[in-house]
Amino acid sequence: MDIQYLLWLQELRNATGGVFDELFNALSKFAVDIMPFLPFVIFWSVDKKWGYRYITTWGIGEVVNGIVKLTVCAYRPWIRSSAIEPAGDSKVAATGYSFPSGHTMVATVTYGTTAVWQWCRKRWIAVVCCVLILLTGFSRNFLGVHTPQDVLVGFGESVIIILIVGAAQKRLEGKEKVIDILTFIGLAAVILTLAYIMLKPYPMDYVDGKLLVDPQKMMNDTFKACGAFTGFLIGSYIDRHYLRYEIPQGAAALPILTCIGAALMFAWVEFFAPATIVAAFGGHWGNMIARGIMVLFAMCVWPVVIKKYSAQ
Repeated sequence: MDIQYLLWLQELRNATGGVFDELFNALSKFAVDIMPFLPFVIFWSVDKKWGYRYITTWGIGEVVNGIVKLTVCAYRPWIRSSAIEPAGDSKVAATGYSFPSGHTMVATVTYGTTAVWQWCRKRWIAVVCCVLILLTGFSRNFLGVHTPQDVLVGFGESVIIILIVGAAQKRLEGKEKVIDILTFIGLAAVILTLAYIMLKPYPMDYVDGKLLVDPQKMMNDTFKACGAFTGFLIGSYIDRHYLRYEIPQGAAALPILTCIGAALMFAWVEFFAPATIVAAFGGHWGNMIARGIMVLFAMCVWPVVIKKYSAQ
C-alpha cells in the first residue's frame, strides 16, 4: 500500500510536469540545511533558556533517529520497487536508510519547538511552523524518497522528544549537579551508540554481484549526530561552569555578530570541514569530529566573541 501511494504521487508529479518538484525539494533542503542553525541563533541572541531547549531537542533527535535507522535498516522506496523514480536529485541527496525520515525529524524538532515556544506569544508563527512540518513531511513522500510510515514515525519520535525535553528542563532548572550527571550519562550514551552501530550486523543484499546498500555509508549521519551531541554536552558543561554566557540584550552589534556566527558555522559544514577534518580522518570519524567542533564553537567560542564585541 505504501508503494502504491508513492506511485500515485509520482503519477501526479508527472502529470503536473514536475512544477511542484522544486518547491518541495526546497522545503526539504531548508529543513536540514538551514533550520539546524536556528537553535544556536536563539541561544546567542534571543533566549538562552529556549536555545538550550532547541539544541537539546535537536541533538537527541538526531542521535535517536540514527539509532532507529541503523536498527531497522529499511531500504529506500526505489530499492524496494524499481517503479519508483524520485524527483530531481532527491535520490542522490537522500542519505542513510529510509525509516524513519530524518528530514521530517529535523523539521519537527525545530519547527515544533518554535511552535511550542510561540503558541501563547505569537500564535500565527506557531501555526506557520505546524504547516511547515506537514509540508516537509509530505514533501518526502511527494519526492519519492520516503514512505508514509517513514514520515509518521519521524514525526512521532520528534514529538515525544520535544515533550520529554520540555518537561525535563522545567524539573531540572537550578539543579546543576543533576544536570552534570545527565551530561556524563549523555557522553556514555554516545559511546554506547557508536559501539552499537559499528558492531551490529547489517543486511548485505546483492543484485548481479553489486551490493544494494553499503552499511558503511549509512552510518555517516549517525556519526555526525554523535559528534554534534558530544559537542553540545561538553560545550554546555563549559558554559554552565565557566563561561556563564548572558545575552547582551539591546547591544547594537548583536544582530550582525549573530549572522556572522551562523555564516561561519554554515561555511564550516559545507566547505571547510569536508576539505580538512573529513579529508584527514575519513567519513565516519572526520564527520563526527567536524560536527563536534562546530557545536563547541557555537557553545563556547562565539559567545565569548559576542560578549567581547557587544561591550564595545
